[in-house]
Amino acid sequence: MSLPHSGGDDLDDDFVPDDLVAMSEEEDEMNSPDGEDINALLSADEGGENDPAEAAKQEAAAAKKRKRREKEKERKAAKKQRVAESTEVIPTASVSMQPPLALSDYLSSMQAKTFSKMSAIELADIQIPENAIADTTMWTGSRNLDQLVDFITKAQRPKYNGTPTLLFVAGAALRVADVTRILRDKRLRGEKGGDVAKLFAKHFKLEEHVSYLKRTKLAAAAGTPGRLGKLLCDTDALSTAQLTHIILDISHQDSKKRNLFDIPETRDEVFKTVLGCPKVVQGIKAGKIQVVLL
Repeated sequence: MSLPHSGGDDLDDDFVPDDLVAMSEEEDEMNSPDGEDINALLSADEGGENDPAEAAKQEAAAAKKRKRREKEKERKAAKKQRVAESTEVIPTASVSMQPPLALSDYLSSMQAKTFSKMSAIELADIQIPENAIADTTMWTGSRNLDQLVDFITKAQRPKYNGTPTLLFVAGAALRVADVTRILRDKRLRGEKGGDVAKLFAKHFKLEEHVSYLKRTKLAAAAGTPGRLGKLLCDTDALSTAQLTHIILDISHQDSKKRNLFDIPETRDEVFKTVLGCPKVVQGIKAGKIQVVLL
């Protein structure tokens, strides 16, 4: 990965119709009689009174259809919210825009929350040094996902299975899925670039990820701290041999305005199992791995 010197999210899967179109469709549905209602009218005209059992059956079918409509509306609303969060405006005072020295102090203050029983001397020993933090102060673009490709600029080609050059740490599974789609952009991977791993616990067992990583060449991997930590610390499937950068999704805030470090459990997993993983610590101290705050 090359660092930014100046200055798209493929949302096909998360397409949200224009509000006017959505409203028009909903009005059409509301104004159009259900198929069950038409059948009921025809039956009434042709045969007089409806059979009670048949009427009950039609009513149940109509209720089921209404329920499907409600679920579809909820699904579209949820997707619209995800799109809004992915392209949210990042405040100009985002901590990630500070120089490496200030970021080192910031990360140290977060480590102190995780390792609350450590002394000042012990915390100093595990502090991520200034020279291990990428300087992104020259980046003048936004820190939203819509400019992530330009922020990263280039990813290296993979050489071995399960050895990404880039790790992207995000706080939630939905965010990981959005990031993964962007990291798969051909501008980053090239024509023969490796895959981009999507690593979180929801819907995937640890053994499934281990098997996938051992047979797949990776350009990058995006994941939640919990799953990344387990793969790094408890298995040999996710290697740091080619790892050069770890991006922390700091600027992004969830629906409750919390960033990656505002949730204690997530913050602890970042510092204990990802940045605190022995082979990651070794890579940082050797100058092979840099930490990037998006």
